[in-house]
Amino acid sequence: MEHDLPSAEIRDLFANGNPADAWKKVTQLVQSISPNLDLTGVRNVFDDVLRLFNGSYSGYSSIQTPYHDLRHTLDVFMCAVRLLHGVHLSGNRLNDEEVALVLVAALLHDVGYAQQTSEAEGSGAQHTRIHVPRGIAFMEQNLGKWHLPSSWNVPLALIMRCTDLGQKLSSLDFPDQRIRLLGQIVGSSDMVGQMADRAYLEKLLFLYLEFKEADFGNFQNIHDLLKKTRIFYEFIYATLEGEFDGVHHYLSQHFKNWMGIDKNLYIESIERNVVYLDKVITLNEAEWLSMLKRHGIAQTFQQISGADATP
Repeated sequence: MEHDLPSAEIRDLFANGNPADAWKKVTQLVQSISPNLDLTGVRNVFDDVLRLFNGSYSGYSSIQTPYHDLRHTLDVFMCAVRLLHGVHLSGNRLNDEEVALVLVAALLHDVGYAQQTSEAEGSGAQHTRIHVPRGIAFMEQNLGKWHLPSSWNVPLALIMRCTDLGQKLSSLDFPDQRIRLLGQIVGSSDMVGQMADRAYLEKLLFLYLEFKEADFGNFQNIHDLLKKTRIFYEFIYATLEGEFDGVHHYLSQHFKNWMGIDKNLYIESIERNVVYLDKVITLNEAEWLSMLKRHGIAQTFQQISGADATP
């Protein structure tokens, strides 16, 4: 697929490493959706999430998971507000509370990896299977602190559960179709936001380390995970179109309105990653890591993992 945007502008779309820049982009979009929305409560959540990651949240160690890092949360946060904007433009207009619920759920969806100082062992990846309910518990304990309504605990819990890949939406007791839609927006953003990262394939090396620590997935080595990622992509695509009713397609309306280009740049980026992955896994396994060149991630992985990097 081709587009008319310069490569630097495309890179900036997915460059969400700077929290101040991410917050600025999000608030600009929110103002176009809900110009009267008071973002004080959302900002309180945002600041506490930053504290959890940088180690300044009282009683908690910094979140150390190498894949589910702050950049991942900001990627999902940014994708969620863009998707909110696209849904809103489609005519399915969202009210202030619905917008705020999505923003808060996106910010909190992975805080279950955080560990209190009394339980700090490992990176937090050992909580992989239960990180969603742990995050929900953290949310429920802090709604009052963030000056958010206590009545939000139920919808936020349901929306956050939509980021659990093992969770079927049909088993969740949504109070109405609107909350289900918000869950689909956040669940879709979690999948699309991370897989569109230009360094997604490299970051899979870090994901392997998390899975190994959690004893999750039964991957023989990193090469096994990379091969199975191709199958995982098909599963994700089916989930986006099925469980989440294809709401990710509304990202095209965001880009058409905001940037003047009628394309889903997230899906284009994911497809480029998959095409490159297909190229990598046709080579001899000894060559795979040398093909993953971005940000020095492969070198860091090899230093940490040792034998796990060997076919």
